[in-house]
Amino acid sequence: MNFAGEHDRQEVAAIAARLIADTGLDYRSAKARAVRELFGSRAPRGAIPDNDEVDEALREHLELFDDEHPARVQRLRRVALDLMDKLEQFRPFVTGAAWKGIAAEHAPVHLQLFHDNPKEVEYWLLDRKITFDVDTIENFHGRDDIEALMFDWQGEAVLLSLYDYDDLRGALKSGPRGAQRGDRDALKARMQEQR
Repeated sequence: MNFAGEHDRQEVAAIAARLIADTGLDYRSAKARAVRELFGSRAPRGAIPDNDEVDEALREHLELFDDEHPARVQRLRRVALDLMDKLEQFRPFVTGAAWKGIAAEHAPVHLQLFHDNPKEVEYWLLDRKITFDVDTIENFHGRDDIEALMFDWQGEAVLLSLYDYDDLRGALKSGPRGAQRGDRDALKARMQEQR
């Protein structure tokens, strides 16, 4: 059986990071394409990095090749704060690029909302004449996919993932790399740290 070494994982992560930065691919698709580029149809066992490893490679890639990265992170965070204020009744938490401080050119502002009636979020958008698309994305708990709404806000792409209020219980646990999301105060604290 063919086993991958640490070098193979780093190579896949670096290629995936480049694909995310240059084309806007999601992590899953970028890793799959990176594996095909390096190994053809079948990757050695252990060659596929986790998302944290891709995050590190993406951060390095953006620091090296994207002079606009710091300003983009700040812009996404300002938009996230503004939108979190407006969506306060839906218990918004920021995640993704704005939270991590790793923002490729195509990265949306990703807010996770925790509310008993996700349809009310759609009504809120419709009342403000905001055009949105509906899709599904992977649930952070790893269970069934959840509804997601996509639209533009202040010139930035926004992704709202709609969770039940009960999902908030497990949302704030920190993993080995820290919290995966934060409320408005936590985001403001991260912004202060970078000044």
